[in-house]
Amino acid sequence: MSGLIAQFRSFDLPSRLLMVNQFGINLGFYMLMPYLAGYLAGPLGLAAWAVGLVLGVRNFSQQGMFIVGGTLADRLGYKPLIVAGCLLRTAGFGLLVIADSLPAMLIASAATGFAGALFNPAVRAYLAADAGDRRVEAFATFNVFYQAGILLGPLAGMALLAFDFRVTAGVAAGVFAVLTVAQLLALPRHRAEPAEQRSSVLEDWRSVVANRGFVLFAVAMIGSYVLSFQVYLALPLQAAQLRPGNETALVAAIFVVSGLIAVGGQLRITRWFADRWGPRRSLVVGLLVLAAAFVPMAVVPDGDRFGPAAAVAALLVSSALLALGSAAVFPFEMDTVVALSGDRLVATHYGFYNTVVGVGILLGNLATGSLIGAARAADTSPIAMRPSHTSSARSAAALYALTRDGGKLAPASLTASER
Repeated sequence: MSGLIAQFRSFDLPSRLLMVNQFGINLGFYMLMPYLAGYLAGPLGLAAWAVGLVLGVRNFSQQGMFIVGGTLADRLGYKPLIVAGCLLRTAGFGLLVIADSLPAMLIASAATGFAGALFNPAVRAYLAADAGDRRVEAFATFNVFYQAGILLGPLAGMALLAFDFRVTAGVAAGVFAVLTVAQLLALPRHRAEPAEQRSSVLEDWRSVVANRGFVLFAVAMIGSYVLSFQVYLALPLQAAQLRPGNETALVAAIFVVSGLIAVGGQLRITRWFADRWGPRRSLVVGLLVLAAAFVPMAVVPDGDRFGPAAAVAALLVSSALLALGSAAVFPFEMDTVVALSGDRLVATHYGFYNTVVGVGILLGNLATGSLIGAARAADTSPIAMRPSHTSSARSAAALYALTRDGGKLAPASLTASER
């Protein structure tokens, strides 16, 4: 903990504010969103298709609009988009307090999603600009705060649900209201792209798409995101299979294991990978760790051969490997996006990158869900049939081809302070 505090203090004020801001963003978001589906289907009594529509609108309004948020951030400056995003999410969560119809819920969901599209690319671009040649180190520290919010948010939400979902929504709105005021008053303004140097929006987007190395990198990273997302899909389904009707504690254990590894080990993981493999090869090795994450569950898919305890242990080991691989990849991945952008239109590049991987997550989850359904219909283990780990292995191979000597990627070198 002392090492984290010392590293946090070593950054300038804007970076420290952005890290704390991200903790607050995830705390407020995750205290509410994991319980939204239950509220929609339960107290509000919406049909399953309506619940899916509300959640789908939220996801699309964020993932599909990242490129818009990134473009606006490069043109208007990073701070206005961060403040606007926090303000819009305050309004969206506030609407959830009073909404009692499907149209109102759709508006609230669209607002909360688009808010993320506004501030997400701006936060990352601002952090990269402020950290300078300490980008990898900054993103590693940033991820500690990011994951801490994910870890504590659901726990806070669970406690607030003892009162009412609307109370939870109100508190979440309050968190974002505080963040809005704090960023407005304390975060220094970062300059936008000079007006005389700006091209049209379409020309900016064409320049991003024409950046072949960047586009190939974004596509290559889809497999890692699909696999990382399985902590929300495949692992809870496996927990339900191992503990039918009593999986809540096991699902909670999955997230606790993931959160503790990310919060407690991120800085050590980043330094160890950097010292051993360097910034380019660390991405490849991190993807290979992700690819190996499902091996324990494939070996022990149920309790028939080795017993229920072994199956539960395999599930938790898989969650730990997913967390380890994600922690290894994230700082170098974020640094590579900046390096490939050439320090121009950084937020737009982040927005395009998030949009690409968001579409990949959607398609990957559809495929994963279909395979799980087919496995259940055939009465076989869905873990054995799922090709997610091979998808990540292919991503690692593609990334290796891009990052090897003479390849198309050249992330910035680590500074001495990161070693």
